[in-house]
Amino acid sequence: MTDLTGKFFWYELMTSDPQAALAFYGDVVGWSAQAFEGGDHSYHVISGSAGPLGGIMAIPAEAGACGMSPWWGGYIGSADVDADVKRLSAAGARVQRAPEDIPGVGRFAVMGDPGGATFLLLNGSSSEGMDAASPMAKGHVGWHELYSGDFDADLAFYISQFGWGKGDAMDMGEMGSYQLFSLSGGTDFNSMSGGMMKKPAEMPQPLWLFYFVVGDIDAAVDKVKAGGGTVLNGPMEVPGGAWIIQATDPQGAMFALVGMRSS
Repeated sequence: MTDLTGKFFWYELMTSDPQAALAFYGDVVGWSAQAFEGGDHSYHVISGSAGPLGGIMAIPAEAGACGMSPWWGGYIGSADVDADVKRLSAAGARVQRAPEDIPGVGRFAVMGDPGGATFLLLNGSSSEGMDAASPMAKGHVGWHELYSGDFDADLAFYISQFGWGKGDAMDMGEMGSYQLFSLSGGTDFNSMSGGMMKKPAEMPQPLWLFYFVVGDIDAAVDKVKAGGGTVLNGPMEVPGGAWIIQATDPQGAMFALVGMRSS
């Protein structure tokens, strides 16, 4: 069993139309979905080729009343949510939702990093279905990307507080540096699992973006467009020979895809 402490391992879409989102992502990414058996049947667990990886749910009424838009969030594993909230707060994070229990699931909290991007903590009551998939497993997250509101502070925060490994930085000219990192703590290129960069001016707020793995990037682009989504950028080739796109789904949540080209 993989130790998930300090690593992203569960991804959740809060959306204005869960059924439409389930159909869209089922076609584009190939997920299967089933209603959560623990009690809340409006929560659908999504699975890729290696098993469950996240869930899709409606935006809670209280969040919708505050103007929350459809959004993908990532959960970082925590051995002790309450202790981590205190520790991370002292390191510059902000508590957006205090620790509380989810019956049958575990204890969670919602945090903002020093630059303002939201992430979640979770200590699951059971490790079943919460193992980490191998890199580039179809339907799972192959890359994690932070559009940072405070690049230097955020980089120091995640490296020091979660033990992530710092890899090379790529010069992107006027856009600044693209800093590679690994959730595992490794520093060699093959261990890298994400990158962070300064938030572009046109992006309204800092956020984490998750790249879901597909088999054929061009076929996936066609499905995004046919399903009512919008391709914002790409396909673009990245080191290693894969291709990526950034997009929004029909309800407006931003997501990304990574895959190969068949020809």
